[in-house]
Amino acid sequence: MTSLGFSGPRRSLLARRVPARLQRLGVSVQMARTVALVLATVLVTWGIAVNREWVPPSTMVLLMLVAGYGLRLRGTVIVCAAIVVQVLALHLTRTAVLSPGAMTVQAVALLAVLHFARRNDRLGLRGAAGNVMLVDLRDRLQAQGQVPDLPPRWRVDHAVRAAYAEAFSGDFLVASRSADATMLEIVLVDVSGKGQDAGVRSLLLSGAFGGLLGAMPRERFLTAANDYLLRQDWDEGFATAVHVAVSLRTGDFWVAGAGHPPAVQRHAGSGLFEVLDTVGGPALGIVAQPVFRTHAGRLEPGDALLLYTDGMVETPGADLEIGIDRLLGVAERVVATGRGGVEAVLAGVGTGDSDDRALVLLHRE
Repeated sequence: MTSLGFSGPRRSLLARRVPARLQRLGVSVQMARTVALVLATVLVTWGIAVNREWVPPSTMVLLMLVAGYGLRLRGTVIVCAAIVVQVLALHLTRTAVLSPGAMTVQAVALLAVLHFARRNDRLGLRGAAGNVMLVDLRDRLQAQGQVPDLPPRWRVDHAVRAAYAEAFSGDFLVASRSADATMLEIVLVDVSGKGQDAGVRSLLLSGAFGGLLGAMPRERFLTAANDYLLRQDWDEGFATAVHVAVSLRTGDFWVAGAGHPPAVQRHAGSGLFEVLDTVGGPALGIVAQPVFRTHAGRLEPGDALLLYTDGMVETPGADLEIGIDRLLGVAERVVATGRGGVEAVLAGVGTGDSDDRALVLLHRE
């Protein structure tokens, strides 16, 4: 079949040649795009003056959006300023009198585009390509939360939900398996704040904690994580965490918490849920030399270990223990009876989406 457009290699070659030629002329790509859009505003202004039916004043909003997605802040400001001057000229000369509603829409669109461009400029990004890069970064770092392959009769179910269904969550999971494949380590972290506000910090910490996990003795992980967080010197830089190390040969496990809600063990023999004594260590990023309490136990066949963040158990005006009891009640109905996993528990708890929520179930079958 004959293609009517450029092929992939030819298009890539053209994309490389055009910027190179512009640079030889002393013109940057951003400058060329800015000039082209300013000229487009002049052309649109002429079209509005000649025939408003085919070129309505609202076309200027489209040019604003193109500038916001294709230019950096400086170029966007230049294009928007050109649009303002030309729209006012059309209005004052009565060539195209805009209604108050149309003027309001134009003004709101302009402010929104400038805000978008300013935010991306602070990040050193440009338009849609910058958002794609952020999404790619998020996906790459979230991949560290994937639990490695486990031997038969071991299974980990987990789920993370961001507040208000946003793309970024302040809760994250990092897991690692030792080089000899006998030890599994999991850390569940809740960064201060929620949703997108905490998302940037959680992205950074997930990468750092992923590097620390398994690279040092298990008893030193929380201390090293605390030292790293203190060095960041963030205004709102604390985080809670629960760290678990389990022997995949014997089922022996060690769990320690840093300002985090207590882990819970389900005993298959009795069917009871035991709240483990892992509370006592301070949150990460607050104290220079913290002491973390470690609880040691064993997962027998059929047992499970439950880890969660405070979004699963906290409700305004209610005691934390009540929230934990509610969570365990749902887990008993769902997990103990084999009717579902973490998704069913999340749905059953029904805490709403006003906070980030995360839940991890480690099973020994």
